[in-house]
Amino acid sequence: MRLTTLRILNARNISEMEIPLQAGFTVFVGPNGAGKTSVLEAAYLLSHAQSFRPGPNDVLIRKGADRMVLFGRAETSRGEVQLGLARESGSWFAKVNQEPVSNLADLLREFALVCLEPGSHALISGPGALRRRFLDWGVFHVEPEHFARTRQYQRLLRQRNALLKQGRDLRQLDAWDEGLAQAGENLAEARARHFHAYSNTLNEVLAVFLPELGAPAISLGRGWAEQTSLAEALVETRLRDIAKGHTTRGPHRADWNISFANAPAREYLSRGQEKLCALACVLAQAQQYSEQRNEWPVVALDDLASELDEQHQQTVVSLLARAGAQVLVSGTELPPSLQKAVANLSVFHVEHGNLR
Repeated sequence: MRLTTLRILNARNISEMEIPLQAGFTVFVGPNGAGKTSVLEAAYLLSHAQSFRPGPNDVLIRKGADRMVLFGRAETSRGEVQLGLARESGSWFAKVNQEPVSNLADLLREFALVCLEPGSHALISGPGALRRRFLDWGVFHVEPEHFARTRQYQRLLRQRNALLKQGRDLRQLDAWDEGLAQAGENLAEARARHFHAYSNTLNEVLAVFLPELGAPAISLGRGWAEQTSLAEALVETRLRDIAKGHTTRGPHRADWNISFANAPAREYLSRGQEKLCALACVLAQAQQYSEQRNEWPVVALDDLASELDEQHQQTVVSLLARAGAQVLVSGTELPPSLQKAVANLSVFHVEHGNLR
């Protein structure tokens, strides 16, 4: 998979920019605040419809503008596809091959990009919602119906929670629990199918980047006790749910965890080890995608030189070069690891939201 053109209008500090992209490695170099990360973010949005940076979606729109527009042309194993995504009046609008689509999933299934960025360590040390979203992205690209499956569960969950908060006519819970339990079981089963294959790949990548921590143990908790059905769990926790005003068991509470023989808990990891662990997760996700779809996703590495020491940079670069992946890199200067390991580089200089 390769992004051949990226066009950006009114994103962050970029008023207008069109970038022709080559296969292999492309580096965006410039001072802090120049707009380098915004370029990678624009490509990421075409794959996720959500930024990897914190903040509400509307801060993506350049100050003083009414809307942000992104356009990408990609070559995939299924042929060329044109991608369009706009943000306006608090909503997303998407096009595939210049035709409007009503469901974001129709756009997101066409293009895949994974990203390592300065906040990626939160995938290890942050809240479970980040790990659920990461896992669901991988499931979606194997089972596109997972997008609708997740939306259905979230809708039923909101309705059940609303009923719990009202605290009246709770007999209706029986009807809601039946639907929620079925939707939740389906969601959890899809996650478990994908996670089994993903964890095998992740074990291999972790051995490359963190061998000093010993054997890894990777586990997935589905959000309620393994020995019970979700329907049973909802009945067992009903009084607690009524008291709290929300549903305390279900796949919305799922989480997955990595521990090591020499670091049995997250708290044992240094910040540098968290970054390497997150890097392994991202690369394993990309590798798993390539095994299932017969092509690598695009890989974005934001601020590569500050995130990894040169030895680990070289390991990552060599791995991605051997795989033939398209890689987008940002930095205040050209990373030495790229100069040493990559023969042909495309380098763009970014300053004040402009490109040369």
